Amino acid sequence: MKTRLLIATLAGVLLVNCSASKKAINDLATNNPVETSIDLTAVKNDKLPVIINPGRFVSETVTYRLPRVVQGTYSVGDFGKYVDDFKAFDYKGNEITVSKIDTNTWIINTATKLDYITYYVNDTFDIEEVGGIGGEQPFSPAGTNIEPDNYVLNLHGFIGYFDSLKSNQYKLSVSAPSNFVRTSALQETGTEMSKDGKTITSHYLAPRYFDITDNPMMYGLFDVEEFQVENIKIVLSVYSPNKLHSAKSLKETIFKMMQAQKRYLGDIDSTPRYDIFLYLSDGEEDAPKGFGALEHHTSTVVVMPEAYTDEALAEGMIDVVSHEFFHIVTPLSVHSEDVHYFDYNNPTFSKHLWMYEGVTEYFATLFQVDQNLIDEAAFYKKIMEKIQGSLRLDDSMSFTVMSENVLDEPYASQYYNVYQKGALIGMCIDILLREESNGQRGILSLMKELSMKYGKNKPFEDDKLIDEIVAMTYTSLRTFFDKHIIGTTPINYNEFFEKVGLEVAEGQIPTNYIQNGAALIVAANHEDGSLFFTDAVADNSFWSEQGVLPNDIIKEINGTPVAIQNANEVLQDVYMWEPGKEIEVKLFRLGKQIVIKTTTTQPYTSGELLLPKPDATDAQVALRRAWLKG
Repeated sequence: MKTRLLIATLAGVLLVNCSASKKAINDLATNNPVETSIDLTAVKNDKLPVIINPGRFVSETVTYRLPRVVQGTYSVGDFGKYVDDFKAFDYKGNEITVSKIDTNTWIINTATKLDYITYYVNDTFDIEEVGGIGGEQPFSPAGTNIEPDNYVLNLHGFIGYFDSLKSNQYKLSVSAPSNFVRTSALQETGTEMSKDGKTITSHYLAPRYFDITDNPMMYGLFDVEEFQVENIKIVLSVYSPNKLHSAKSLKETIFKMMQAQKRYLGDIDSTPRYDIFLYLSDGEEDAPKGFGALEHHTSTVVVMPEAYTDEALAEGMIDVVSHEFFHIVTPLSVHSEDVHYFDYNNPTFSKHLWMYEGVTEYFATLFQVDQNLIDEAAFYKKIMEKIQGSLRLDDSMSFTVMSENVLDEPYASQYYNVYQKGALIGMCIDILLREESNGQRGILSLMKELSMKYGKNKPFEDDKLIDEIVAMTYTSLRTFFDKHIIGTTPINYNEFFEKVGLEVAEGQIPTNYIQNGAALIVAANHEDGSLFFTDAVADNSFWSEQGVLPNDIIKEINGTPVAIQNANEVLQDVYMWEPGKEIEVKLFRLGKQIVIKTTTTQPYTSGELLLPKPDATDAQVALRRAWLKG
């Protein structure tokens, strides 16, 4: 999953971010497909109607659920709470009694009479609160959108399952205005147009319920670019409400990135088609607030700010989409029984988020330097940022314990560390493998070996994975796993940097206009609704040079009055400033107004830099080269 926040608000830092189900008794007289339909032309009060026809039951009692948790997410989504007006009907068209037993579950006690069920679904985008992940609403890329010109159809938000029918085929019909664009990797079996030509109904087939949840759709007025990367057809769908970006403008970035990823992965099996659904949030009150992405086997849903510059959006897409595509390695090709037999209502979780999310994030970082998309200095900067990010979290928490209990506190609030320390764990394993093999093996070759041993249809036993990895590699990995992944000993990264001839030194680090490093330099006064500079502003070279002091109140930026109500929008804009921009900022200090009218320069902050050691040995340099260039 890429439930990684790219932007948090004043509540956090602004960043550029399973249970083995039991075999159920078959309640059907036959294995008929579950027939489902969604009608985008019949939305009422921002609610989308859904019809589910399961076929005839022979059991008196059946249970229908919307997912509590979906695969790739590590938080509770409770998609049943967005369902209204749930009704069941018998074969004579009469309504029959339904009991709702919890947020996501409905029980029908006269199921032999059941013909079909109906309900309406609210979308999640327009009720999201700031923050996006870990809150009351699903993280945006796992959420849903219902707008007159755009529908983000993460189907797990609309279509549920009967406990006994998750392995049945699903037939899905989606009716939409005939002028709508529609994209999905789900197998389309046919279309039909209404007599008046205003509506087109598309029919899809899913082998089982998992494939419903694994194949999102986008419908509406947006643009699409299709292109080939070796043997993969890439379908890029972009919805930009104010037409600030397009699929065409992003096509070259995505093409070069995925071409580099394919070269990096080599002979690891992939999908013949990969869909990228990009929804750009305009920052309005009813727009999504959590930025990042969610992976699927053949696609990813991405939500990012529309206000990004072309350069910032391209950089963000490389970081985020590359992470999602690398999930074809793990957990999509290498995964535990918890993932393979996922329980949407009461999931258990694998111990190995260090691999699923951490190694995936490491690949998304390493491949950029391996394929010359960034230079070594930029790669070292990313590594240092991850170290600093990890140290703001609990660095002594067992990663396996956290992973297995990720829905519960105190572990849930540490989830973000899978993208920080998890990636660093991947780095350390990679360096150890390179050292032990004289540069010949690394973590990518290890994942290839695991993919060959298991693959997408054969899960591993969760408790045996580490033993298997050690048996396949070297005893030094056993020590590392026991101390730093199973155990609680923080990693001394300097030991690993020493192996490859690197060292950490103090220096000046480029930053942006609202941070010094990872810390925000602005905060909110909730009593009067104002924004002000914190003590941290002293370590931001640009504002320090302008004479800004701690506690200066920010009254206006480039003609826009600033208050807590519009803080997110204003700070996003300031975050994306670049050197050479003309600005005018009005501050209030001790009863006096202060006006700063200037041209921006590159801001710096003091911090730690990762640098090559001047006295690195030939052996260290050779190991570094094997590590970075494989």
